[in-house]
Parts: sequence; C-alpha cells; structure tokens
Amino acid sequence: MEPDKEILLSLVRDKIYFGKYEGKLLCDLPVSYLEWFSRNGFPKGKLGMQLQTLYEIKINGLEYLLQPLKKK
Repeated sequence: MEPDKEILLSLVRDKIYFGKYEGKLLCDLPVSYLEWFSRNGFPKGKLGMQLQTLYEIKINGLEYLLQPLKKK
C-alpha cells in the first residue's frame, strides 16, 4: 500500500501551534514528545491524526519517507 502523499507533505510543511515546541515543523518534533501524546492521548482532528502518523513513522524507522519531501 502506497503512503498518502498529502499526509506526508503536511508533516513536513505544517507546524505545531502550541506548547513547548510551538512553531516547530511537525516532522522535527522529538520522539519523546510524540511518546507523551501516545501515553496521554493525541489531540482530536487533523493535528491528532498527523501526530499519530508521525509517531508511527518515527518508532518504525520510516523517517526516510519524509526526507525527499522536505526539499520540496
């Protein structure tokens, strides 16, 4: 199954708009921050889906999927 390119693009373009990492690109969030959300609950809506997707990408060593998109 091919990953959804629009979701992946949003991970390298969108920024987190609250908290300790406010203004940071989603793809640059540390795993420890994503693990916190995994334990305590992801936000609802699009951001929650993005963070959950990013968490799965990072814990499964799939960050290479985002590398070519960062340059666009």
